[in-house]
Amino acid sequence: MVRNLTYLAAIAVGIHGVIHFLGIGVYFELLEMADLPYKTTLLGGAVDVGDVGIRVFAVLTAVAGVGFVASAVALVTDWRYWREMLLAVTVFSLVLTMLDWTVASAGVLANLAILAGLFVMSRP
Repeated sequence: MVRNLTYLAAIAVGIHGVIHFLGIGVYFELLEMADLPYKTTLLGGAVDVGDVGIRVFAVLTAVAGVGFVASAVALVTDWRYWREMLLAVTVFSLVLTMLDWTVASAGVLANLAILAGLFVMSRP
């Protein structure tokens, strides 16, 4: 039973990571999505980072995606530091999704759910 929950958690974390890669496609203008339009602004349009800035942001988002996929693998393989790794990438992702809140509000909620899960798991 515990092993099945571990796999389920790892799949959810992995999917969250893969979703992070959508930013590369959209912000490098490789694909178009109605729910994730190309733009050069963050913080609800308050800060214009330009074309280069939004691409840097997309790369950082992809780094978080890699971190989530690696965390999922670490969880399944029971790597000793999987919790620390997942905590770090989740906090990093939370900052990124908050910067792009208008299109990533679901990501903020997913990150908060992961943090809550880590908190509950850390309690004796």
